[in-house]
Amino acid sequence: MRKVLLTGGAGFVGRHFLKRFLDAGDEVHCVDNVAQFTGGKLPKDFPFYNPHDYKNFHFYHEDCRAYFKRVRDTDFDYAFHLAAMVGGRLMIDNFPLAVADDLSIDAEYWQWAKEAKPKKTITFSSSAAYPIKFQRREYYVLLKENMIEFQSDLGMPDMSYGWAKLTTEYIGKLAYEKHGLKSVAYRPFSGYGEDQDDTYPFPSICKRAIENKGEDVLTVWGTGEQMRDFIHIEDCVDGVFQTMDKIDNGDAVNLSTGIYTSFKQLAKLAAEVVGYSPEIKGLSDKPEGVFARGGDTTKQKELGFTYKIGLKEGVEKAMTYFLGNV
Repeated sequence: MRKVLLTGGAGFVGRHFLKRFLDAGDEVHCVDNVAQFTGGKLPKDFPFYNPHDYKNFHFYHEDCRAYFKRVRDTDFDYAFHLAAMVGGRLMIDNFPLAVADDLSIDAEYWQWAKEAKPKKTITFSSSAAYPIKFQRREYYVLLKENMIEFQSDLGMPDMSYGWAKLTTEYIGKLAYEKHGLKSVAYRPFSGYGEDQDDTYPFPSICKRAIENKGEDVLTVWGTGEQMRDFIHIEDCVDGVFQTMDKIDNGDAVNLSTGIYTSFKQLAKLAAEVVGYSPEIKGLSDKPEGVFARGGDTTKQKELGFTYKIGLKEGVEKAMTYFLGNV
């Protein structure tokens, strides 16, 4: 049995990692203050399962920074640091100082790790850390891990959230070089799943397709031409578990499919799944973000991971869930 710390474990991503560990019989210590706008839920309200049904589940309803000051256990096998102030595009664009609070959260984590010395740290960075110059309408390419070089060229990331994630990646590298703390950083792209908060594009578009079934027009944020790399949350979890023990020096790994899908294409697919074919129009007054964000998959494949759930299958799974919970 492994002893695991999971900060941000009540959030969308954290809930899926939590269940994998609980099902494996690991002793899991989950810390989450369930902050507003982050999509976090109290354990009793988790979709799909109740972690309180597991004897190996320990929950601390508090800010992880308070936990770090209070708890100094030195026997964690893994520390999954997922805690962050993040929501959908609206939060990133309209509440940059709230998102910048991540700097404090991550600083407190690494100070704690220096003393507690978990055997391995898994941190979640973000595809928002990549330079936006590679994601413009006039020029975009699949983003490779080596496009971020701390010793030479960083480029401008996406808003304060991107800067915060760059910073924690850099601190992770320093923690390895100066203190021998083993870690790996993941850069997930547009992770999605049935239980994701509605402020994110995937559930928002899918639910709008259901609500407008039979209508002639279906709307999406921005122009609708902006493209993202959608990867199912279960593939993200698989990718981490299959690669996390292969990197110790803080290097980053994408979690992506390498496939661009526009919001209009996603909306069209969602409408087709529920049985109609509307015209898809964009709402230009809504945040769009960068034009094209997709992740190169070369390094993931070299480490032994390839995604399995295609977007059509993911949409069908989500629609079945949404229709059953209307």
